[in-house]
Amino acid sequence: MKDQSSVIEAPHQALSARAGLGWGLLGVVAFSFTVPFTRVAVGGLPPLFIGSGRAVVAAVLAGFALALTRQKPPTTAQWLRLAIVAGGVVAGFPLLTSFALTTAPASHGAVVIGLLPAATAVAAVLRTGERPACSFWLFAALGAVVAVAFAALQNGGLGELHPSDLLLFGAVLAAAVGYAEGGLLARELGAWQTVSWALVLSAPVMIALASVALAGEPLQATPVQWLAFAYLAVVSMFLGFFAWYRGLAIGPMAQVSQIQLVQPVLSILWAGLLLHEQLGWATILGGLAVILCAGLAVRTRLPPRGHRRPGPGPGPGRRATRREEGPERDVSAGGAG
Repeated sequence: MKDQSSVIEAPHQALSARAGLGWGLLGVVAFSFTVPFTRVAVGGLPPLFIGSGRAVVAAVLAGFALALTRQKPPTTAQWLRLAIVAGGVVAGFPLLTSFALTTAPASHGAVVIGLLPAATAVAAVLRTGERPACSFWLFAALGAVVAVAFAALQNGGLGELHPSDLLLFGAVLAAAVGYAEGGLLARELGAWQTVSWALVLSAPVMIALASVALAGEPLQATPVQWLAFAYLAVVSMFLGFFAWYRGLAIGPMAQVSQIQLVQPVLSILWAGLLLHEQLGWATILGGLAVILCAGLAVRTRLPPRGHRRPGPGPGPGRRATRREEGPERDVSAGGAG
């Protein structure tokens, strides 16, 4: 019976892996427009308003979705973890990239953010306690060096890193932590519930920041710039995470995280097509180098075939609940409400 059971379960497991990659790719395509559209929006809107205002709009949508589906509030421990997600992907990444792209070209920002797959893998390793091969850390460090060197050379020399580059690297770190923690939470709360609760949690702070931005200077944006802001609020800040966290929850998380490698390539392509930015050989080769290093780092983290990743057990003296039995049950909760 065991042999028969394994034969029956194999197609289901393969289908789940393909589903995780598919949802992850959908999320990455949605995110790939974030950098060029942020570059468009900062042409007429203050960066503080873009970074906070998009979160306010998304929080309103999230609040309606949670209320209409009557979602059960997270536990105290989950609220604390949601604060990490909110700090990384609701506040940290949008605010830092908005300020950075007031001076940095979208194509340049996209290449630096190409370090995100390896950074996400590092955050996941530290969070889950897995022990990857030494080659993983080698490629991750190499990727960081290549990204820093690329950013410096684009700005005139290794000793001339600009503040925008520091902001972009900070955005990568914030997003990596938020992705890793959010991917784990999505297995407990559901994919869209995770980002929705994070948005609601951060709403008071984001409303305050948006109010400060509005009081500081009047909004004088063109219709195109408002459309770019609308995309950032509705898709980049809200709907895109439905697909991305669902993909991470289905997993395997390391394999799904590799899909991020196409994001900087797409973002650079959109910057050239939509913003008419010149894509010189330095940008193209720098992007390929960062993506190559990140890809090598993430691939070395993949567990051997048939090996199950360690996870938290049910604890002594009690049996595992249905929520603790694996990501498949938790992901289904994301669609059920």
